[in-house]
Amino acid sequence: MAEELFIPKLGQTVEEVTLVKWLVQDGEVVSHGQEVMEVETDKAVFPVEANAKGTIHLGPYQEGEVLPVLTVVAIIGKPEDKFEVKGELAPSAQVPVPVEAAMDKVEKPSGQVADERMGGKIFASPRARKLAAEKHVDLADVTPTGYEGLRVAERDVVAYLDQLPRVTPVARRMAAEVQVDLRGVAGTGPGGRIVKDDIARATQALPQAVPVAPEIPIAPLPVAEVTERIPLKSVRAIIAERMGTSAHTTARVTLFMEVDATEFVAARERLKAKVTEEWGFAPGYNDLLANIVALALRKFPYMNARLAPDAIELLGHVNIGIAMDTERGLLVPVVRDADQKSLRQFGMESRQLMERARGGRSLPDDLSGGTFTITNLGMYDVDAFTPIINLPEGAILGVGRIAPKVVPREGEIVVRHMWTLCLVFDHRLVDGAPAARFLQYIKQVIEEPYLLLAG
Repeated sequence: MAEELFIPKLGQTVEEVTLVKWLVQDGEVVSHGQEVMEVETDKAVFPVEANAKGTIHLGPYQEGEVLPVLTVVAIIGKPEDKFEVKGELAPSAQVPVPVEAAMDKVEKPSGQVADERMGGKIFASPRARKLAAEKHVDLADVTPTGYEGLRVAERDVVAYLDQLPRVTPVARRMAAEVQVDLRGVAGTGPGGRIVKDDIARATQALPQAVPVAPEIPIAPLPVAEVTERIPLKSVRAIIAERMGTSAHTTARVTLFMEVDATEFVAARERLKAKVTEEWGFAPGYNDLLANIVALALRKFPYMNARLAPDAIELLGHVNIGIAMDTERGLLVPVVRDADQKSLRQFGMESRQLMERARGGRSLPDDLSGGTFTITNLGMYDVDAFTPIINLPEGAILGVGRIAPKVVPREGEIVVRHMWTLCLVFDHRLVDGAPAARFLQYIKQVIEEPYLLLAG
């Protein structure tokens, strides 16, 4: 009997992957453990290995398609075996809709709404979505049975409709328009069928809605020459979604503070000369700053927090993310329990995480679980900037370049190494003065690095 090959689960938060590349041909003989395809999550590219020995028969999935986890993508068995789709194809296997046609569809089918049970997404087959749209069924109300209970199949919509009371087509349309739940309506038609008069009576019992102002039509985009279209998918799509959500849901406040980093620079140079050969790497400014920030988060725990629906949650672990630029886009490797690690331990672990991220080999948990993020654009000659909070964290520290400046000091005009720090925090979690004290403490330790010994 042929063995099914499916998309494995790649972490607790991964719901779908992009099929990057088939590594074998249809009908090719493969061995157990051989890499047969590559898939991409929002974190990295992972190989998928054959789970049996024999002839592989590929499913109707093309490179670049987005597939839910646990989707059966191939079978491995005898040469005469054939891949057969069980139920319906995964959502991405449907025929693409031309851009012009898609632009004409302003309203989405009701089955495309968010579902909290699936982390904000509903997986459903094309036929299930079509039937749900025709019958005005919200897919969030349908119990999925396809693919290990993760995807709504057409049969699930049919079963849902069978459970509904008998209703005339006109009454069903009326109920959908005024958002009346048919399960709460008593039918007065023949055989208890719900008719339009029943919907009218149920509508009168509903609270009167506040009049909604008419929508202002969106002006068409100006005519312009498009030289290239870059699909918004994979890491770029995740960045767009998360940054947009952060910008629209947080009450952001930014504090700018200029720091005299002269002693900090000198301490780093002395440290680099002493330990580089022994450690195998030169400690950098990010390493030292993260060490200071971890100490500050332990001293001011209200900055190591996140916002829950009904409370502010102070977190017991200090997990610091270091934002970095890669060929795949912005990634944030997370060093866990940073406040418990020495400077050497932090530097070694952060470099291992960054090396995996650059090579697209991050493990599922490398890029999650952060409680505070540091992002540094100083190497690009940026003096200051306002970064976006990396949800669900409550704050982020933006770091500019360290540059020599002429400044007054003890009644004299001198040249010092100055550094601008930008703390962006969510005002819903913390007020301005407490956040300023946190940033001020970081400033004090940078200006007097020996204070690290008192941490």
